[in-house]
Amino acid sequence: MKKSLILFIALISVSLTTFGQILPKEITVENIWEEYLFYPKSVPGFNFQKDGKHYTRLEEGKVKQYDFTTGEFTKIIFDAESVIGQEGFDGKFDSYSFNDDESKMLISTATEAIYRHSTRANYYVYDRKSKKMSLLTDMGKQRYATFNPQSDKIAFVLGNNLYCKDLKTGNQKQITTDGKSNEIINGATDWVYEEEFAIAKAFQWSADGKKIAFLRFDESQVEQFTMTNYRDGVYPEYETFKYPKVGEANAEVSVHIYNTAADKVVAVKTGKEAEMYYPRIKWTKDADKLCVYKMNRHQNHLQLLLADASTGQTTIMYEEKNDAYIDITDDLTFLENGKQFITTSERDGYNHIYLFDMTGKKVKQLTEGKYDVSTLYGVDEKNDMIYYQAAEVSPMQREVYVAGIMNKKKQKLSPMKGWNSAQFSSTFDYFVNTHSDVNTASTYTVFDKNSKSLRVLEENAGIAKLQKSYNTSPVEFFSINTEKGVELNAWMIKPPNFKKGNKYPVLMHVYGGPGSQTVQDKFGGFNYWWHQMLAQKGYIVVSVDNRGTGARGEEFKKMTYKELGKYETIDQINAAKYLSKQPYVDGDRIGIWGWSYGGYMSSLCLLKGNDVFKTAIAVAPVTNWKWYDTIYTERYMRTSKENPTGYADNSPVYFADQLKGNYLIVHGMGDDNVHFQNTAEMVNALVMANKQFDTYFYPNRNHGIYGGPTRLHLYNKMTSFLLEKL
Repeated sequence: MKKSLILFIALISVSLTTFGQILPKEITVENIWEEYLFYPKSVPGFNFQKDGKHYTRLEEGKVKQYDFTTGEFTKIIFDAESVIGQEGFDGKFDSYSFNDDESKMLISTATEAIYRHSTRANYYVYDRKSKKMSLLTDMGKQRYATFNPQSDKIAFVLGNNLYCKDLKTGNQKQITTDGKSNEIINGATDWVYEEEFAIAKAFQWSADGKKIAFLRFDESQVEQFTMTNYRDGVYPEYETFKYPKVGEANAEVSVHIYNTAADKVVAVKTGKEAEMYYPRIKWTKDADKLCVYKMNRHQNHLQLLLADASTGQTTIMYEEKNDAYIDITDDLTFLENGKQFITTSERDGYNHIYLFDMTGKKVKQLTEGKYDVSTLYGVDEKNDMIYYQAAEVSPMQREVYVAGIMNKKKQKLSPMKGWNSAQFSSTFDYFVNTHSDVNTASTYTVFDKNSKSLRVLEENAGIAKLQKSYNTSPVEFFSINTEKGVELNAWMIKPPNFKKGNKYPVLMHVYGGPGSQTVQDKFGGFNYWWHQMLAQKGYIVVSVDNRGTGARGEEFKKMTYKELGKYETIDQINAAKYLSKQPYVDGDRIGIWGWSYGGYMSSLCLLKGNDVFKTAIAVAPVTNWKWYDTIYTERYMRTSKENPTGYADNSPVYFADQLKGNYLIVHGMGDDNVHFQNTAEMVNALVMANKQFDTYFYPNRNHGIYGGPTRLHLYNKMTSFLLEKL
């Protein structure tokens, strides 16, 4: 018996080793989505203080201050436990913000999400000198509470109305009274502005703290959409909200200015044109001049209006037109001299930074070349500098730069090749550089303004060890030349035991939407590990950035205008054909998967490329652009009435009869973004075409399809589907 046990142990030991080496571990879906074994360490965003040398962080119910250069703890700014019971405060809070001189704080509690960017919460005002807490209002949860620059007033939205509280007197003023759910919104945005213009708070304080500019949304004529939720009730719950679909009525938006001293609201005279967008408002350095972004429904004509705060009269400060569309950003900085502003534009074919005077005349182009500036971090007027991120070296990489405003001096601040992003201190004396590359998880490093490394905050050495112990394969970049002679960027993951003489199935990962990128010299997160898991199971995983994707200039990005899906699908099919010709690829086993726009793309590829693709997975896909929202879809496609062939030729629902391969379509039934309607209609079309398919639906889950074990469940399904069908 003893000899048998020893022999058994010896056999087990041999099976776990090869010539004395421990065999690498195999990645599982449970590792990724249940144990979160591969979750990298991150550094929370820095709340820089005005001195530029300290930052604060919420930790263990306290707001703590740290020295930025050394990382040493310096003091406690706010201790929630010390004020429990004041005004009903229970000691729990979610976030905080300072007023301009950092003498007061806004403390948010019981925060709840509304949509992607919007939230509501109960706010408290904390006075650091007296150490007293005061409840902002007891009328219900508020949105976007904001100090004025003088810190004597706070504006907020409650129940679709805009309010102002005087902190000296305690008086609360209801500025608007017509707010009503699904009809009128004051000071906050509707669903489509929030989603597509990335703006949720729709009010701004003037520099003198006496005026509030705000947007008013009249969405009474916007059609409603209803989602059904199943929560163990006798009847399901219905959630109804306003959602403008292609060609339908948008909310009527108007701009207003409230004067706190005069207790008067002035309407800004933006013009008589119908169906205009107002995606941003921003006060100039002059407290009597408001800048209003005004854009036509086609989104190819932008005006920046200057509005007089007293009369509401406007003049055109800046104007830009485009043959396709103009992207809205927050890259607008008014200079202290009151005579100039800095912004970005694609007017020379690439996104660059410009200096203009207040009449819209170009003073100077501050960056130039055949590359895109991706982020304008800020303007340091004191030292005549701008700080920005750009794809100057390669579309797949990002660098951080500083450049002079009035001279040509430029310096690259990020020393490492790959993907760099920065967060600067308020004085621009220091910054945290986040760096990764396609095979290396993020490292967070503190630099001074001369790009001297001061300390490493986190280098994620644990992820590197996991990559080694789980024997991950390197992600390799390559390029594909299409039949039209266009060079496309791509990456590939091969199986760890790859042998040139073997033929492997291929799974392509796609997103492909306007201005997006999946081919980046940047660490890939959870999907990186799932793709590595599939590679361990014998798949080659590939991703290709088709035409229409970002960081390659305006022509490359906007050539898909009015034809979303057409050229992108052609490029993905050509890429699959290229791969099928490689000696190590089994051309009869090529699949593709994607989420959202990627689900739309994987569906089109399987249907239009039915002689190339054997299998596709589409998660939360658009299947007909007429079911998506106005702002996004019309920006790229115009309306279905204006562009009927663009819609008819590029919507998967019209090609259901061309299905030959294996198709898995997945959707969250609580998706407020890409509605479940898209999948329901696609299933209808497939049934009517008598086509077999697989489908998974997730009740109550939104576009992200998460919560509890949901992602584990989904990725297990996708894995088993690929193992069976590809």
